[in-house]
Amino acid sequence: MIISGVKASSVAMVSIDICSRIIRCDFDGRVGCWIGNEKGKWNKLAAAAASTKAPKLGMSISPLASSAALAETRWSSRAKFYKEVLKDAREKFTQEISFQSKDKDISLAKALLYVASEDEAFMDFNREMDSYSLQNERRSTSLPSDTLDWKCVEAMPLAGKNMSEWMAELDSIAREVEAELVPRDIGCHLVEVLDAVNVVLFKSRGFKRSSVIVDSKCSYLHSVLSSGYCSAILLSVIYIEVCRRLNLTIVGSRIGEEFLIWPQTGNPEELFKVTSGHSLFGIVNGKCVDDPRSMASDINSNSLSELEIATNRDIIGIALANLMRIHWKRASRANHGLMLTSPLRSVDKSDEKFKKTDALTVPFLRPQDLRLAIMASQRLLILQPHNWTLRRDHGMMLYYSREYEEAVQELSICMVFAPEEEAEVLEAFVEKLHLLRLESSWKNLERKGRLTVT
Repeated sequence: MIISGVKASSVAMVSIDICSRIIRCDFDGRVGCWIGNEKGKWNKLAAAAASTKAPKLGMSISPLASSAALAETRWSSRAKFYKEVLKDAREKFTQEISFQSKDKDISLAKALLYVASEDEAFMDFNREMDSYSLQNERRSTSLPSDTLDWKCVEAMPLAGKNMSEWMAELDSIAREVEAELVPRDIGCHLVEVLDAVNVVLFKSRGFKRSSVIVDSKCSYLHSVLSSGYCSAILLSVIYIEVCRRLNLTIVGSRIGEEFLIWPQTGNPEELFKVTSGHSLFGIVNGKCVDDPRSMASDINSNSLSELEIATNRDIIGIALANLMRIHWKRASRANHGLMLTSPLRSVDKSDEKFKKTDALTVPFLRPQDLRLAIMASQRLLILQPHNWTLRRDHGMMLYYSREYEEAVQELSICMVFAPEEEAEVLEAFVEKLHLLRLESSWKNLERKGRLTVT
């Protein structure tokens, strides 16, 4: 992890206003550090170091100082560029899943590639910021390249390919399925088409479904298409997109912790017919279908028609929820057992120690993964703005990020939609957050007013 161990206050942040759906990415391209708060403030110590002028001794500016000034200008330009990329990716995602569009017209692949592009741009900027800071510390005269081979989010390289090329990869898989069907000479019978899709995905392409995701790359579509190792929901997305290109409609439904898919058919019995020890339904959906501990094992041809079909927006939401979950786990790895709602349960206790402000001691988390989890949560709220549990989780992540004012705002909105018992717990926590916010502002004022004797 490139920036693990760096304090949260000095890590690149992106502040995105969900209510207005306008992204505010506050990069500061000056030498020193960049802090993503709404007012674009930056570290005074870094600013002072960067603005220190050479003594006026009538000497000309050294080549090193001139080179540093040029590098600073280029860095500011690069920061502005990444800001525009992040904004563009979020706006394109929002347009793709807009409620003004019909659900059937939403492209699962395109929406998830916009998600990947935004996150990759954020991580790319962090890597460049670390590299630039290291050069600055070493007082290197080398300058970062001022040119990029791409100028828009669609042209941004993701594991070596841009968005159009990754969409073309899905087209290529569909053509491989068509080629697999040619020698069979049996027309387009549903069972044969599904079998051909399975052969291409699982044998030719080597896709593997993972029940336990520990690597975030398994939750990004471009990484999955590249490596073949993926979460169950993204494998379902690929299956749906490939079959759509073959004019075969695949639907899905969430059953417990699983997401199951199957083709629309008037004869569901053929999906559960066992051949060589496996049914088509089982091959498509993996081992969960045969696991007695899973609710998916109870599904049969009779109960299949009773399941609630997920919309494209629902599927994108499930993928984002999984992404948020994996980044939160990575962010809180050093704090074993820490849950998003842990502080809420602490404040809810009647013990005297929880009445103290110190009870809300905020643990340090891995800042980049925490920010990526927040970004996934923001996209989820675009899809489900009235989901109180999502807004609560989003507010809690802002709390862990020490963005107390924003956390108070989100949790206050959450209380309007939450059940009465939950609203009471949230109200007590928000009161504590108000105290934290005031205490934080007082400490800042103390630092500003402190007289330093040298």
